[in-house]
Amino acid sequence: VTIGGLAVPYFAFFVPPKIGDSSGSIVAKDARGVEIYANEYLEKHPAGDRSLAEGLKGDATYLIVKDDNTLESFALNAICTHLGCVVPWSEANNKFMCPCHGSQYDPDGAVIRGPAPLPLALAHVNEANDGKVMFGPWTEEDFRTG
Repeated sequence: VTIGGLAVPYFAFFVPPKIGDSSGSIVAKDARGVEIYANEYLEKHPAGDRSLAEGLKGDATYLIVKDDNTLESFALNAICTHLGCVVPWSEANNKFMCPCHGSQYDPDGAVIRGPAPLPLALAHVNEANDGKVMFGPWTEEDFRTG
């Protein structure tokens, strides 16, 4: 056994596998860790739906189904910008309502009631060639705040 042969397992342990692409995009996953395919997702989720998926950095992220039964081009990180609570969607109130300190966000994630200082973080949503839903980092100016 050579020294190089012994080093390979150690090297593989300390270098994590690549999970996205060069743009920083990753495949969206459901609560069970299963990759999400756009067609299957849209068959199960009606227009107006906001359901959680595993997003960038493993954060809970809302996928949004538009009225024309397609995915919105952006997703919303579900982490409150006040103290980091997960913010549930209230369909009855048509807004996100943080249970911790009362912050509220409109359907696009903009703050409508504090103490949250910032809107919910954005991520790009794209469909890969194989039909998988992809989340990518939002690097542009936030359309909600100008």
